[in-house]
Amino acid sequence: MTEQRFLTVTALTRYLKRKFEMDPHLQDVWIKGELSNFKWHSRGHMYFTLKDENARIQCVMFAGDNRRLTFKPEDGMKVLIRGEIAIYEAYGQYQLYVKEMELDGIGNLFLAFEELKKRLEREGLFDQQKKKPIPKFPEHICVITSPTGAAIRDIITTIRRRYPIVRITILPVLVQGEEAASSIANAIRYANMIGTFDVIISGRGGGSIEDLWPFNEEIVARAIYESEIPIISAVGHETDFTIADFVADMRAPTPTAAAELAVPHIEELLEKVGVCRVRLMRAMTEKITIAKKNLQHLQKSYAFRYPRQLLNQKEQELDRLIDRLTKEVTRKFEAKKEKFEHLYVRLKKAHPANQIVRENERLAKIVRQLERAGIKQLNSKQMQLNHLLAKLNALNPLKVMERGYSLAYRDDKKIIKSITQVEPGDKIKLFLTDGNVDCQVLGKEESDSGERRNNIKL
Repeated sequence: MTEQRFLTVTALTRYLKRKFEMDPHLQDVWIKGELSNFKWHSRGHMYFTLKDENARIQCVMFAGDNRRLTFKPEDGMKVLIRGEIAIYEAYGQYQLYVKEMELDGIGNLFLAFEELKKRLEREGLFDQQKKKPIPKFPEHICVITSPTGAAIRDIITTIRRRYPIVRITILPVLVQGEEAASSIANAIRYANMIGTFDVIISGRGGGSIEDLWPFNEEIVARAIYESEIPIISAVGHETDFTIADFVADMRAPTPTAAAELAVPHIEELLEKVGVCRVRLMRAMTEKITIAKKNLQHLQKSYAFRYPRQLLNQKEQELDRLIDRLTKEVTRKFEAKKEKFEHLYVRLKKAHPANQIVRENERLAKIVRQLERAGIKQLNSKQMQLNHLLAKLNALNPLKVMERGYSLAYRDDKKIIKSITQVEPGDKIKLFLTDGNVDCQVLGKEESDSGERRNNIKL
């Protein structure tokens, strides 16, 4: 058998690659599927898996093509992809080089994730005010994860390196598969039942959304929320977020970071202790120095050298102060007494009985004034009345008739004031003071006013 009949791996891979490149059906294809294992490289390229119920294909979308995307791809999204199929020679596997990507709804897992997240958030399971503080110096840490994964090694190594005095207890659980969620929830409840742990670290290493799904289950979220021990969630990588991360008291981007958050660094603590020791020694030395200076000053003071003289001086000063106090108390007492007497006099003057007496006197005075005014007013009105009566008597016709005058009336009872009112033969009636006289006019003679006055004799 000649050697030319055998192909190298490189030659076979190149041959298959050319076959792929020559097939027009593989150069512009549209594929529908769900994103998984999505990674965004630091250079801007995207690497992910496109899958359906029965198969999956590796995909890459270079930065020059993905900068036109209008959304941020995430695990669980259903998408429509256009690209070309080719073989990656280094690994001899075919993959899809994506040119375009469009959303085709949201994957079932992603939809369930969002729905549970919104419901638990409405119930208050993500409330920051209910988060329990992580102890600064824990004595006993419980790690709930797979005993065979890389996460447990990273956690233990980091804790031993940073804080070797802490105790670590591992509660092994399933972190993948159908039974993983109940296994994690039961371990959290068991750790609370033991009650000797200061903090719990729960998590696992990275993986696809399916691999991390147990930490998105409601049973795990409620177990974390009901835990009386503070829990640090450390699931996947820094870009991975699960429901457990939102419910936990603290979220760590990786299991290693969780270990760093759970314990302090012993070297940093020793350094702080050293700094505190230096500061304490400096403060104590300064305190002692100041105290010595104060003691020396007191030892040289007059009080220590001549205590008897100082006591005598203080005795005299006390006597002086007592005298001042006595005088001041006496002065205050006299001032208060004088003020009290003044108020007593004012109060006595304002007593209701005294007020009644003064008002009665005032009332009597007003009555007397009123009586005098009434008599005066009565006399004045009496004089006016007498004056008016005199005037009235002077004008009274009856008084005039008593002096010899009479009144003449016609038959129609009209008073006769002029000779023009009667004719000869008319009957008239004269009214005198003591009766009436019936008369008849025999004649009339007209005269002037001067002759009438001369003819009248009283």
